[in-house]
Amino acid sequence: MTSLKQIRSTFLDYFAADGHEKVQSAPLVPQNDPTLLFVNAGMVPFKDYFTGAATPPYKRATSSQKCVRAGGKHNDLDNVGYTARHHTFFEMLGNFSFGDYFKDHAIESAWGLLTKEFGLDPSRLLVTVYHTDDEAFDIWKKITGFSDDKIIRIPTADNFWAMGDSGPCGPCTEIFYDHGDHIFGGPPGSPDEDGDRFVEIWNNVFMQHEKENDKIVRDLPKPSVDTGMGLERIAAVLQGVHSNYEVDLFKSLIGASEELTSTKAEGERAPSHRVIADHLRSTAFLIADGVTPSNEGRGYVLRRIMRRAMRHAHLLGAADPLMHRLVPTLVQEMGEAYPELGRAQAFIEDTLKQEEIRFRTTLGRGMNLFDQATTGFKAGDMLDGQTAFTLYDTYGFPLDLTQDEARRRGFSVNVDGFESAMEEQRARSREHWTGSGQTASAGAWLALRDQHGVTQFTGYDSETGEGQVVAILKDGVAVEAAEAGEVVEVVLDKTPFYAEGGGQAGDKGGFVWSNGEGRVLDTKKHADLFVHTVQVAQGAALTVGAVVTATVEVGSRPTTRANHSAAHLLHAALKNVLGPHVAQKGQMVDSERMRFDFSHNAPLTDEEIARIEDEVNAVIRQNLPTTTALMHPEAAIEAGAVALFGEKYGDEVRVLTLGQALTGEGAYSVELCGGTHVARTGDIALFKIVSEGGVAAGVRRIEALTGEAARQFLLAQANVARSLAQSFKIQTADVPARVEALSAERKALEKQVADLKKQLALGGGAGANAAPEEINGVKLIARVLDGVDGKGLRGVAEDFKKQLGSGVVALVGVTDGKAAVTVAATPDMAGKVNAANLARDAVIAMGGKGAGGKPDFAQGGAPDGSKAEAGLEAIRAALKG
Repeated sequence: MTSLKQIRSTFLDYFAADGHEKVQSAPLVPQNDPTLLFVNAGMVPFKDYFTGAATPPYKRATSSQKCVRAGGKHNDLDNVGYTARHHTFFEMLGNFSFGDYFKDHAIESAWGLLTKEFGLDPSRLLVTVYHTDDEAFDIWKKITGFSDDKIIRIPTADNFWAMGDSGPCGPCTEIFYDHGDHIFGGPPGSPDEDGDRFVEIWNNVFMQHEKENDKIVRDLPKPSVDTGMGLERIAAVLQGVHSNYEVDLFKSLIGASEELTSTKAEGERAPSHRVIADHLRSTAFLIADGVTPSNEGRGYVLRRIMRRAMRHAHLLGAADPLMHRLVPTLVQEMGEAYPELGRAQAFIEDTLKQEEIRFRTTLGRGMNLFDQATTGFKAGDMLDGQTAFTLYDTYGFPLDLTQDEARRRGFSVNVDGFESAMEEQRARSREHWTGSGQTASAGAWLALRDQHGVTQFTGYDSETGEGQVVAILKDGVAVEAAEAGEVVEVVLDKTPFYAEGGGQAGDKGGFVWSNGEGRVLDTKKHADLFVHTVQVAQGAALTVGAVVTATVEVGSRPTTRANHSAAHLLHAALKNVLGPHVAQKGQMVDSERMRFDFSHNAPLTDEEIARIEDEVNAVIRQNLPTTTALMHPEAAIEAGAVALFGEKYGDEVRVLTLGQALTGEGAYSVELCGGTHVARTGDIALFKIVSEGGVAAGVRRIEALTGEAARQFLLAQANVARSLAQSFKIQTADVPARVEALSAERKALEKQVADLKKQLALGGGAGANAAPEEINGVKLIARVLDGVDGKGLRGVAEDFKKQLGSGVVALVGVTDGKAAVTVAATPDMAGKVNAANLARDAVIAMGGKGAGGKPDFAQGGAPDGSKAEAGLEAIRAALKG
């Protein structure tokens, strides 16, 4: 059997021997195409080479590119687990020619690999060509000797590829494998082509034309080749199986899933195991490439995939979180080809575990709502869109998961209704935003770079320098001059101004030229050009060709450098104190402070914060010189440099080393970074964390100060302590004990007040002891309680239930103008009334969104306490039916 690993390496080695550059897979987050959610094809990382926006460093390339299709236009999520070849994550093997070889060599290479290297029987293969592509037809006939019926002409867009309405395009030729007549299906182009007998294994795209407004207008001067072969599909063929889920990689993953769930991948449980195996790959690789679960964008797609897998784990009876326990098997299978999996393993496991714990807390409540909404359903019925939206909005059920559960039971979901409810929510929450004017397009910046070359950055050594103006842009359009008062974008041939990147803010400062001056408001990078936003202040106009003296804002660079270097030390300290799973998730450093986001699933304790501060300040006191070196990215990482998950690096990177390890040998911090840094660690002077908190699921944020700003912060803290000591007339050292005593006293008083309110609600006030109402045979105690919050309502409700014996208690507490709702039902009401539904009706009547809970007890909140009686009337109406 040829393993998936062997197939991958054989493919890459085959084309490397043919002069192709082996190119590492790009991250799943696109680096050069903001229109894509994820990289979904092997050619995506090379898109700029095909369009001419960038010059390729080689004429031929080959890669095994990791791809995800689980959101947006390319979304295979619904089919995964139920078909033989659909995946959310897959590897695309490809060979590419950038104006080098064309159809003859591409076809000959493909045929040689399949029939000689892989040893496929030529009689099991057939090919398709675009119906007018006689050239490809003739080449195939010459190389293979196929009869005309095995070279099928396809007249549809299936065999003609285009990047869009405008841009490169050209015909395709596809290679199909015949699994045999024992499987239903016909060849491509036939009425039965959708069957599973003939499977496409390779597609060659011949980029030879250019489109404008969806019409071919010219031939490309340098035709190119883009090919793609799904690794999982060719593995199934070479291993003699029909389903991708039967290849060696999936056998290992599914085997681990079977062992941990004590269930076999048979019958109705087989799709669940396949979903878990597939989704494990996509979630692990997305997390390794810097995506974390959230409620929007890429993070939401990741959460959808994760929760779908976790739901299937629940269906298999997994009592404890499962997904994170499968990661070691995945790393063992794929870590050699994709080392980022191993580097991120601890974080992947922790993220999966915490997400599954969170999801399990809402799963039961969500399924209760699903069960209630589908009571009495029969096969073919449809769940309403509003319930599907409530499952999404309140319980965190992605639509795909609700559809999955509905399909399992023979139902469907009103997707239009769901989308309508979603759009209503978007309309309510959409914030007004006004742009700040136009900026040049990516194409314009690339054209400027090609014309003038990249900007030379001189700021590592100096904060001032001369540069010549090579371009001025006003509202995205190139101009020759800018007058006093105008704000423009200016490109110099060289500059000491750092352009925003790597978490370091862009520099501000000033330009001075002959008889004129301007203020630099910001500096950003576009296509390797440092672009200065300049307000011409006074004097002569700034013109293209002028020589300017550029000076970074006095005093800002030293503190920015200190904050940036401290961020690197903080990153190392976090790993040492919290564990190797910590990874940088974002940072921003400027002349005032540093903000550092990192992966961790729990708040930091005071002890942990103290240990982190101690480590960083210990390295600062070493006062050792900072060293930088230029290295190849892979060499730097192998040497121990920390690279950021999902970051794309060039052919050469700056490796920054700070301090000496506090225990053992080696440096304290080694990272890839192009920012500006201190000359010695002692230049940071002092490091102080001022805040720590969560910003997203599994992501924490630290804000810190260095140097004089840190000293001033500590002085202010000391002044607060002295002021309190004077107020209390005690020693400063005794302030914490006094504050703790006062806090305990306040809690005791608050408890007394709450008890008094409860007693008043139960035994005092007008109508407090009135007899309960009776509606449709159900006794009801309904009260509005001023000054009682949701927490206090629970105890009142329990006491009222004891008084009632049988029936329903409905309470609305009003505090600070807002309402809290509690509905409780006695045990004998089970099956007659549902407290969650009653609470929801009350909340909606008061302008809220909904409530949560169980059939016998539920709570919710609403923004308008003045509508408390309306909430109780809604409950009465529901009981009346």
